[in-house]
Formats: sequence, structure tokens, C-alpha cells
Amino acid sequence: MAMLGKRRPSRQRSGVSGLQGRSEPPVRTTDPEVTAVTVQRLAHDGRGVARSASGKTLFIDGALPGERLEVAVHRSRKRFDEAHVRELLETSPERVDPPCPHYAQCGGCDLQHLAVSAQRQHKQAVLADLLAREGVTLPTSPALLAGTASGYRRRARLGVKVDAQERVHLGFRVHHASRLVDVEHCLVLVSVLEALLVPLRVLLAQLEAPRQVGHLELIAADGVTAVVVRQLRDNHADRQRWQVFARDHGVAVGRLVGRDAPVFEWLGSAPDLAYRLPGSGGDLKLCFGPGDFLQVNEAVNAQLVATIREWLAPTAGERVLDLYAGVGNFSLPLAADGANVTAVEGNPAMVERLADNARFNGLPVDSRQADLNREAAVVALLKGIEPDVVVLDPPRDGAAAACRALVERPVARLVYVACDPATLARDTARLVHGGYRIIRAAVADMFVHTSHLETILLFEHCERQPPSQGA
Repeated sequence: MAMLGKRRPSRQRSGVSGLQGRSEPPVRTTDPEVTAVTVQRLAHDGRGVARSASGKTLFIDGALPGERLEVAVHRSRKRFDEAHVRELLETSPERVDPPCPHYAQCGGCDLQHLAVSAQRQHKQAVLADLLAREGVTLPTSPALLAGTASGYRRRARLGVKVDAQERVHLGFRVHHASRLVDVEHCLVLVSVLEALLVPLRVLLAQLEAPRQVGHLELIAADGVTAVVVRQLRDNHADRQRWQVFARDHGVAVGRLVGRDAPVFEWLGSAPDLAYRLPGSGGDLKLCFGPGDFLQVNEAVNAQLVATIREWLAPTAGERVLDLYAGVGNFSLPLAADGANVTAVEGNPAMVERLADNARFNGLPVDSRQADLNREAAVVALLKGIEPDVVVLDPPRDGAAAACRALVERPVARLVYVACDPATLARDTARLVHGGYRIIRAAVADMFVHTSHLETILLFEHCERQPPSQGA
């Protein structure tokens, strides 16, 4: 099973917005100097930005604009320092008490100290700022797609560690460290997954070989809850314990066993992992596998799909090319609206799943596999299909090759769905310089309490207007 628990391959980042790609090593300070500063703004990753007395830039964990505070530097670099708050002297009106008891240690939801409304304003501002750095201006303020601030995450990976005292730990990573924070409650998990945290830790402590468990993947599908165990080596007694756990808790348990060539198996009947999306003729059912990409926020994903359907409003027979199509998240709803959809994905397993989903829903989607990191492959698709509309939903690396191809062979309309605003800004600059203009924009708060944001941009080509505009 490819890509178990991963969105798609991530690009390397320094962790400091605006300084990606710089590789100067940090110097840890063993005796940090405490200094008082005033926070000027938020960096793109949600850290406060201030200046030290010497004028050096400080990135401060947990600090908000306008706050005066005492900070201590814990990492020093040539061009900037990284610091943490020692004492709040003057607080921002946007500061709130973090709702999760694990906030101070867990490296996940690191914006809980900022009011949710302010988090969302920050994300909208990040998009505009990154585009402006590339010389691109949004025509209007981006719309906001948002849902609940808690209990929204239907998929999560938890690390498993056994310490020197043979104690088993289950949870998420500590801030800036590889250690785990043991969690019994999680603010953002859907309730059926949060309810498994304590029973899973109990089971892990009873295993003969807990050190052979690398991580657990929790999945909440439509009427099905699943636990996928990444296990480095098989153990017959532990396999039986997992089977009992599956029976007692009414969940499906699968295992990915082995180091170099892991083999996947369900302990029992394979569950029907699926989710639903509204379509023109009723709900669509999309099946997926443990290694397939899945948007973790069901409500916001539904808004994302609805927005694209509204923006494009395809006419009957309009040719749509969906690149990085996954299991059909956008392809199937657009096909249900009457579009003639060709869906392309690089992962062969997801291509098969997409084709099965199209057949199950009675939709004539042409499902294909191609390496979308090759410009020539995208050009060949554009030449062969001559689409009216292209939908892009690439991984964090962006869609540089596809954007070069779309400049070479432009289409009337283009929707770009991005999970990384920095690579989106890079690709947008290429498209704009190649004759496209932004018509509409939206920010989707897919991961509340984090700096992560999803973005949708609708482009039109200046020389290839849609038929409805009389071009």
C-alpha cells in the first residue's frame, strides 16, 4: 500500500515563512538571554515576529501582534533567531485560553492561543501577502470556507514509542522534537476516533512486541471506523490481540507489515471505506483505501467541492481535465453536473479506485495514470483532450510542470486547489505572466488551530475566453 497515512510527498521547508530553502544550521543556545520585545506581526507559519535590541529578527512561538513580552532565544541563526515566551507583559485582545490540555506540549494545533476568527483572518492575509510578493494582486478579498473548530478531523496518524523503562507512549510529536505527547483526548478528532485513544494505549501496553509498532492510522469513514497498524515485524500473538480489539470495539483493523516491502492485510473482512458528496442527481459515494489521499475535514471538503462546482457551472459536454484527481473528489461531482471529465492521477492504486468509483456512480469519467511532474506528459494530455477547463489539486510541491504546460497550451478556465500557499504563489506568478488572470479566490480553513490553509483560485486566460463570454 503506497503512501500510507501521507497526504502526498512534502517539499523540504525551513519552517520559517519567507526563508524556505535556506539550509544554515541552527545553533542551540544553552543559556538563553531574556529580553523584552514588542511583537509586530504574525509570520506565515503563525509565529510572532519582533526585533531584538540589536535589530535581529525574532520568530517567537505563541506570540501575537501588539503583545509586549519577555522572550528567551532557544535557537540562533545567522539571519534570525527563534525564541519562546517567558512572560507576557501586555496581551493581545485576540489571545484566548487554549481549549486543549495538551496545547503546551503537542506540536499539532499550535494556534490555539489565537481566537478562531483571527486565525482565519490571518490565513486570508497570508494568501494575499504571498501572492503580492510574486507581483500578483487578488481582484477581491478571498472568500472563507470554514466549519466547526473542533471534532472535525476524520483521519490522523499517531506515533508509538517504547521508552527505556518499557512504558508505551501513544500520541503526537512534541513541539520541535521527536518525543511523543501522550494524548487521551484530542480537540480536533471526530468523536469515534477520540474514543479509541485510551483503549489503544491499553492494548499497546499488552502487546508482546510493542517496539515493532511504528505508528497507528485512525480513519473515520461513512459508517466505518478503521485502525491501520504499521508493524515492522509480524508477531502471531499480537496479531490475535488486534483481532480481539477489532471485535470488542467494532472497528476494522488492518496491518502493514514489513520494513522494505511491507504487505498490507485486513484482519477480517475488508471494510467499505467511503465518504459521500452531494451531486446533481443525489449523493455520490467515493471509496478509498488506507493509502489513498483523503481530505481530513469532511465539512470543509464538501464546501470546497461545492465552490468549484459553482464557479465552473459546467455546461453539458464541456471538456474538463482533472489533474491530480485522487479517487475522484472533484471529477465525479463535475461529471454528475454534465461535464465530459478526464481524470488523471499519478498513483496507479488511486486511478483504479477512481475508475471503480465512476462505475459505481454510473458516471462516464475517463480515468488515466500519468506522471504529472513531467511537462511533456501534461502537454500530451492537453493536445489529446483539448479541454475547456483544467482542475489542478497538486501536493505540497505544487504543479510547476503542469503550469508550464498550461502556459504553452492555454485553456479558457483553470481552477487551482492548493495545500501550500508558497508553491501556489510561485505557480500563480507563472500562470499570470503566461496570460492568465485571477477571477475568484477562496481560503478553506481545513485545519483549524494550525497555520495550514487550503486555497482555491479561478483563472481565465486573457485570449481564450469561455464560450459564455462570447469569445
